Amino acid sequence: MLAPTDWKFWRPLIRAAVARQATPFYIFSSAPIAAALRELDAAFAGLPVRHWLSTKTQPLRPLLQWWRRERGDIEVVSEFELQAALAEGFAPERILVNGPAKHHWLPRHAGRGLRVNFDSPTEARALAPLAKRLDWSVGLRFLTAQECDPEVPGAPTQFGLAPTEARDAIRRLRRAGVRLETVHFHLRTNIARAEIYGDAMAEVAAICAEAKFAPRFVDFGGGFPPPRVHTRGGAAVAENFQLRALRTVYARALQQFPSAREIWLENGRWLSARAGVLVVRVLDVKERRGVRHLICDGGRTTNALVSNWEEHALASLPARTGPCVPTVVTGPTCMAFDQLTRRPLPRSLRAGDRLVWFEAGAYHLSWETRFSHGLAAVFWHDGEKLACVREREDFAQWWGQWK
Repeated sequence: MLAPTDWKFWRPLIRAAVARQATPFYIFSSAPIAAALRELDAAFAGLPVRHWLSTKTQPLRPLLQWWRRERGDIEVVSEFELQAALAEGFAPERILVNGPAKHHWLPRHAGRGLRVNFDSPTEARALAPLAKRLDWSVGLRFLTAQECDPEVPGAPTQFGLAPTEARDAIRRLRRAGVRLETVHFHLRTNIARAEIYGDAMAEVAAICAEAKFAPRFVDFGGGFPPPRVHTRGGAAVAENFQLRALRTVYARALQQFPSAREIWLENGRWLSARAGVLVVRVLDVKERRGVRHLICDGGRTTNALVSNWEEHALASLPARTGPCVPTVVTGPTCMAFDQLTRRPLPRSLRAGDRLVWFEAGAYHLSWETRFSHGLAAVFWHDGEKLACVREREDFAQWWGQWK
């Protein structure tokens, strides 16, 4: 039940939002992201590291606007995301296009100077003429042995080029006269140890050495495990992850690729998870076989899908203390699956209390649903002012989407 150390930061923002908007709502702030960037800048000081904002992690317009002013480099993986980056004024050379099957939509928005990582041999063949004509800076995403299907450990994912495919694509793109400059891999989320990146990098370096490819940019993707997030079993996902060990991996990568000018990082969750909270209200309380159920107006099925496999800090307004009992915090839908958390909580919690679910700044908006309810309101804090940037969806909007 204990709130994280930044509870003092969030509490006045939550009180201000409660006075203006009904729950459920999100509050997102640039301040924790700025602090996270400072931490990374300090950890990797002296190394040529560039950070790309992962749009898919937090597709929030004010965040993109803030990031464009602060850093300016953005990573997209879909047609809508590319359109959003262009609409918000990101220069094409500051946009990195990833994701599968891009050859079906990227030609509709192709601009001069984009940076594009090809994900398959088909993409490389289909997009090479366009890349040549529009002077794209092109990369290849490699599928390494370190990347696996999270639901079937040991099985490969659908992403990237296998070693033979990568070698063939390098030769083909060279013949086509394409500006091939980047090697890329993205392993998964919540990488347990920095050394896993090093193992993947060694595989990529061996393939490039065989193909005599000397990249200018080495793209490690993302996957840093966010601090203060735990598995459903209670283990900290970042328990064995150390930034100082990762610095060693990056330094070694620059030795493996003497031609490299920069290391690119596309971390989403590590930067933004800490930058948001979800606030819900307890609507009803039931007790079943010694377990209390707090039925709230927001939950897993509507607002926090990640609660299916993660435990986040939780706090209440007003603060409740006293003896704790087995408690399930549920959402408002008709699904038994809709459980935000199951843990001992104070028996003093009651209907009308607000519950605050922390670390809600990553993938909560991306996976938010309209399961019998409208989308939640969204507040944005720019470091100074709090503004409602999306009103709670009403019935006319929810039902009016249909022709």
